Order: sequence, then structure tokens, then C-alpha cells
Amino acid sequence: MNKLPLAPPEQKSTRQSFNLWRRLPGAIPVALNRQPPVVFTVLIFALFATAFAASSARRTAPARVDPPGASALPPAHFHHLHLNSTDPSAALKFYSAKFDCQQTKLARTIDAIWAQKSWILIDKVPASPAWQLTSAIWHFGWGAEDMQATYQKQLDSGTTFFTPITQLAPSFFYAYVQGPDHALIELNTANHHHFGHLHLLSEDPIAAAEWYMKYFGATPRGAWPPSREPRFRRDVQIGPSASLMVDDVNIIIYPIQYSKVAYKDQWSDQTAMSPTEGRVVDHVAFSFDNLEEALAGIRKDGVQVTQPIKPAQKGKLTSAFIRGPDKIKIELVQGHARLD
Repeated sequence: MNKLPLAPPEQKSTRQSFNLWRRLPGAIPVALNRQPPVVFTVLIFALFATAFAASSARRTAPARVDPPGASALPPAHFHHLHLNSTDPSAALKFYSAKFDCQQTKLARTIDAIWAQKSWILIDKVPASPAWQLTSAIWHFGWGAEDMQATYQKQLDSGTTFFTPITQLAPSFFYAYVQGPDHALIELNTANHHHFGHLHLLSEDPIAAAEWYMKYFGATPRGAWPPSREPRFRRDVQIGPSASLMVDDVNIIIYPIQYSKVAYKDQWSDQTAMSPTEGRVVDHVAFSFDNLEEALAGIRKDGVQVTQPIKPAQKGKLTSAFIRGPDKIKIELVQGHARLD
């Protein structure tokens, strides 16, 4: 694989950069848009494991592995991502036009996005939500069987990229779409083109992963437990990390130290992680067959319940809220996600 230069001789538009790359066989485009040059090479190593895991997320997940102190809670299911937007109607049209998903109605009432087996819900907010990459939710993403063709199609349709197409391996590419309200959406080489992963950040990725395994029955990808030893490249921390499956969604957890270097300008006035509540990706939701029983077991372990069970979404859902690792807001829903 070619070496990435630390900085390009001159900055070109995303479209110009891609077209130039296509004329140079074997060349690798540098992610020019907003990425600090010092971390370009680090991204190759730091994101390769992430993208590789996401690309194969549709494979059969391994058997559940119980972490230390595991509870007897039944496995949960991935239900939805909940976003904030100043213009939900435009956001719904964006997602349904750009990715493999459809605009429809939750319970035939609530405008929403259906992505294979889970929902994306969008609330209207009066002002632009915070989007900087300082919280537990980094991005979410879809796969692409032919990443180069998918990228060109996105460009032709007017998509703006936070990070243009970047090569991580001879046949592996990724890019970050800048979505409505600055939501960060990854497209990466995969054996499918579906909604495939949620990428989190954590002060302690292994402890966070064990928490998701304990309370939601998430299953680890690969050997468990992974090493807790920090891993560095050019003095940037890229591990420890974890990769889990909940249904067909790959949940990947990286150390927050990665963000503090890769996006250091966004940390200029803070050191602690931000709560996800109120941000462009407000929270993630998991569902149970018996919400009351599941919440009782979670509460018994001392997990903070921020909202008891009550009707939600105009009475079409029944849910509660808890606070997870790294100040992530989590909704617990009664019943599986389904398309009416």
C-alpha cells in the first residue's frame, strides 16, 4: 500500500481529489476535509480494524460470552437510533435518498426511517444540535459492495463528505458523509449495502463492552477478552478497542483518546466527555420482550434510571431511559422493532 503524504501540495475539492485519484492507479487520496494531517497515517491503522469488522457484520455472531458479574437478563435487540434535527422532514428525505433505507411511519403514525431491522427516529429541535465528536457516539454507517462506485454516485447526487474516500487496504475503502445537522455517517467496503454499524468512543472500551454484554446480551466478535494494554501509533492511542454484535448491528468501541488527537480542535475548551443527550445523535435504543422485568434487573445493579417506564412517541411506544457508560443516553423499549 502506498504511503500517505503528511500533507497535500494544495487542497482540492472532494470531487477534484477523487477524479485525480481515479487517474492515478494505486494512489491513495488523502482525507483533506477537516482531518488534522498528523493523524492521516494513524487513521490507516486505527480505522482498519473498525472498517474490517463493520464490513463483515452480517456474518453469524459468536455465542454469547458472559462477562464477569453477568446478570441473568435475556438478550436485548437493537431498536433505533434517535437523532435531533432543525428540519426533520429534510433529514428524512436525505437518509431515504442517500442510503439503503426507506421513509415510512413507526406504528403507522410517526414519520421515521426503517433500515432493514431497526428504526431511525428524528426529533425537531429549535436550534442546531451540538455535533462535535466529544461524546460517546462517534458515527453510524452503511456498507457498500463497490465503495468506489458508491462514492462516485454520492458525489454525482451532491453529497458533501466530511472525509473523502480513503483507502485502508488494497480492496478496502471508507468515507464519512456529512449528514443533516452535521451527523457523521460512514460508508465503507462491505459485503452488503445495509445499515451496519454504530461506532462509539469510551474512556474504557473494554469495560464499556462488558457493560453492553451484561445488560443487552451483546456478543463479542473475535477472542474475548481482548488485551487491555494501550496501543499506540505515532503517539496516538488506538486501543484497547472492542467489537460487538447486537442483532445485525456491529457496535464498535474505541478509546476516547483517539478522538482527542484526531479531532483535537473540537476539544479546545473541554477535557471531559460530553453527554449524548441533546446532540445530533441523541441516543440509542434497545428493546426487550419484557421491559418491566429487564428494567428491574438493571436498576437492581445500580444503573441510573433517568426516566421510568411511560408511553412515548404519541403513545406508540412504551419505554424507559437509563444512563450508560461515558454519559450515553439509552432508551429501553418494550417489544421488537418491526415494520407494520
